[in-house]
Amino acid sequence: MKFIILKENLNQGLNFINRIAGKNLTLPILNNILISAEKNFLNLSATDLELGIKYWALIKMEKEGKITVPAKILSAFINLLPEDKINIELKNQTLNINCQDYQTKIKGLSAEEFPIIPKIENDNFIELNCRVFCDGLSSVVDFAVLNQNRPELSGIYFNFRKDALCLVTTDSFRLAEKLLFFKEKTNQEFSFILPQKSVREIINILSGKEGNLKFYFSQNQVLFEYLMTETAHPQIQIVSRVIDGEYPDYQGIIPKKYEAQIILPKEKLLNHIKTASIFSGKTNEVKIRLNPQKEGIEIFSQNPELGENQSFLQGQVKYNSAPKEMEVSFNHRFLIDGLLNIKEPEVIFELNNEDGPAALKPKTDSSYVYIVMPIKSV
Repeated sequence: MKFIILKENLNQGLNFINRIAGKNLTLPILNNILISAEKNFLNLSATDLELGIKYWALIKMEKEGKITVPAKILSAFINLLPEDKINIELKNQTLNINCQDYQTKIKGLSAEEFPIIPKIENDNFIELNCRVFCDGLSSVVDFAVLNQNRPELSGIYFNFRKDALCLVTTDSFRLAEKLLFFKEKTNQEFSFILPQKSVREIINILSGKEGNLKFYFSQNQVLFEYLMTETAHPQIQIVSRVIDGEYPDYQGIIPKKYEAQIILPKEKLLNHIKTASIFSGKTNEVKIRLNPQKEGIEIFSQNPELGENQSFLQGQVKYNSAPKEMEVSFNHRFLIDGLLNIKEPEVIFELNNEDGPAALKPKTDSSYVYIVMPIKSV
């Protein structure tokens, strides 16, 4: 193996790959990166056996070959090199790296010892705008929870419909649903549950990239592929296992109607909730009160040891039936989390008394809903 590559391109790939390499104590080979040069492309690969990442960059190649080397050592060295061309050559299982006045040798292991990252033998794929997809994932990813008894709740539910991708997460106390609509309808309908860790890596690696992202899928694996801008060749591939199990029928949790609906300025509501949280006590409880005589909501919290806080936020109130007084308690942290994932200046807050779930929605965007369960009175 012998090739020349720009430091910028190699460093970018190593930053992606290192997100999962170098963190395995039981299988040392997984601390290595697989480096291969073929047909004027450098390929970097890493895996933790649940998630695999591949990165390609254009190179000036003189000789093909492959080797695995320690991820941390290679990355630390390349990161400190000047912004220039890097000459890399493989000799006797040792990687020789030259750049300006720097010369180093890194001992490697045979590429045959590196685990095979699964390939998906399926030509069918679905495309989505990469930036829109990552933004959608970001709005739901935080609400999954590690659960040994119910592993399906540990991931993000992907439900591909003919006209949209539905992303869902829940931890049993709150639920988020985001719809991403396709430009053209598809004939494929399928679903899977992706581990939260995999989704976070997809967001970290692909956020901010323009263009489309391709989805390939099989029974046990999902492949996300992003192409180079210079040529129709993959630049990044992320392969993840899926979680076995059926996702719960969450549709029944989303309220079909409401007792009261209030339109409120998001930032002001967020500030009122944060202020109330200072006096919320160990249970994180804040109370939302509706008074038919007032156009808005009262927010109240009390801590016997610290004191109490009460505030009023004006808003547009609409009742589904006869107006009545209402008081509902919530975990302030859950309300804040939901509000932070809404990007519009105004939100719709729908209440269903103290026993029913409440909903937070952007005022003009019906593609996102955040459901939160109230704290029931004892």
